[in-house]
Amino acid sequence: MLASLRELAHAAQRARTGLGAFNVIHLEHATAFARAAERAGRPVVLQISENAVKYHGALEPICLAMIAVARAASVPVAVHLDHAEDTALVAEAVELGVTSVMYDGSRLSDEANRETTRTMVALCHAAGVDLEAELGEVGGKNGVHDPSARTSPVDAAAFVAYTGVDLLAVAVGSSHAMTTRDAHLDEDLIRAIRTALSVPLVLHGSSGVSDDGMRAAIAAGMTKINVSTHLNQVFTGSVRDSLNADPTMVDSRKWMRPARTAVEDESYRLLNLYDPR
Repeated sequence: MLASLRELAHAAQRARTGLGAFNVIHLEHATAFARAAERAGRPVVLQISENAVKYHGALEPICLAMIAVARAASVPVAVHLDHAEDTALVAEAVELGVTSVMYDGSRLSDEANRETTRTMVALCHAAGVDLEAELGEVGGKNGVHDPSARTSPVDAAAFVAYTGVDLLAVAVGSSHAMTTRDAHLDEDLIRAIRTALSVPLVLHGSSGVSDDGMRAAIAAGMTKINVSTHLNQVFTGSVRDSLNADPTMVDSRKWMRPARTAVEDESYRLLNLYDPR
């Protein structure tokens, strides 16, 4: 069933559990994540990034497919546009029926990020769509996605109050595209930001965080847990094994099916990991 990200995130925040948000590149990802969520009896977020949209050449086909998968699921599923820097793409996603958008103005100056994010909030809220965002320059002088970046609780509170965002991605020690799981998160900072804000917190770059690290981050106050690279590694590893085992294989279903199953199994494991109850 298609669900509101804001409602799912606030429910997870109250329960002190994590909300799995997994990136979709192919339709097989979407079906694997939905199946995993149904097995776990847990909600999930299907999200497509602006980079993945560029890969497909258009948003509409994959977005409508994700929405169809979400509607058919027996558990709540949010459909989310992730890391959208193009405001026109945000508007298109809203028109297509996504339940939430992550507007990424982190490359802009602080003032421009605040103003544009506020405008995107108004656009999304008018259509009943939730909006996630993140701070830019104030998130860290080396860039908000650098593992050395840290979000200031005071700056975060001011940003949320001014823009009206529904969720906030924060910099606490992780970074994107990590292929090893050795990131060290600042749990004290997570607790401080959680105390300063009422909106749920989002951890980007979760692929680089160990299982124990994720449990600790959720206990400290992290809610939406974004995972992409780790699940891509699982998918690609399975494909590589299948093709190595049978170099004559030509039917893509024969290597896609085990890869989808592997991703489903790992997503199921992660969804259970995020709920320590």
